[in-house]
Amino acid sequence: MSPLQAAEENETLVEAALRVLNTADPFEKARLGDSIASKWLQGSITRPYDPSLDPPVPDRPARLTNVKLVSPSLMPKLGKAGSLQSRQAIVHSLVHTESWAIDLSWDIIARFGKQDSMPREFFTDFVKVAQDEGRHFTLLAARLEELGSSYGALPAHDGLWDSAMATSKDLSARLAVEHCVHEARGLDVLPTTISRFRKGGDNETADLLERVVYPEEITHCAAGVKWFKYLCLRSTNPALYRESLASEEKEAGESESSMEENEEVIQKFHAVVRTHFRGPLKPPFNEKARKAAGFGPQWYEPLAVKE
Repeated sequence: MSPLQAAEENETLVEAALRVLNTADPFEKARLGDSIASKWLQGSITRPYDPSLDPPVPDRPARLTNVKLVSPSLMPKLGKAGSLQSRQAIVHSLVHTESWAIDLSWDIIARFGKQDSMPREFFTDFVKVAQDEGRHFTLLAARLEELGSSYGALPAHDGLWDSAMATSKDLSARLAVEHCVHEARGLDVLPTTISRFRKGGDNETADLLERVVYPEEITHCAAGVKWFKYLCLRSTNPALYRESLASEEKEAGESESSMEENEEVIQKFHAVVRTHFRGPLKPPFNEKARKAAGFGPQWYEPLAVKE
């Protein structure tokens, strides 16, 4: 066994996450992330982190330079999937988003897991998210090739990572903005995107989005809601948080205590989003998908654009 192999065999999840973040090629990033996720879920990687080590987390993950980056305001219009060019543009945009979603998932593990003394279940939840995002990237990139294009053929923007940098010091803000605002926005627009691909005659892309990406993105948003609640109640009312988790697992009706929890958590959510997210949220909202992810209209409607 080489020294490198020995080091990888004994590495913690955080050390492995940093390897993903420091991998520039997005296809290798997805492959490596999938391998690491499998090792953690199967028990081959046993330690989330080394308490004696504080390895630096990069401000920006390693990335290839083959994608031309422009300001979000300068991005060309994607169209409505009626033409091949529009379908290519939409899928390219989705591929780019998923490439950043891989990094976001491993970053939250490496940056906040030890720092915020998060339980093992936190690491497992975001390992699963990371593995899903890698699969989404790989499948969508392959579909883009089938459509006659490739990742890097069109410009893209890095607005998602700009938000990550703005929330790099605060796990509550990261969970609220990335998972309960940005990812939830994805739930709002995906059904329309799927419908447009079907109307444009591209059932292959529509099926991929509808059967794989959409249902898994609901679980990613749910992870954000779950751990945002955890952080809000861990210090102020841990007993209430344990009760609310038990209630969720039993799929019981909303109790008086869970309503109290929601009020406390929702007020915190509103404060965090107003501090760390510029501007109002944009309706219409996908209430069904958001409810499945664990949060109802009282979370987001007060933050919306007023008609």
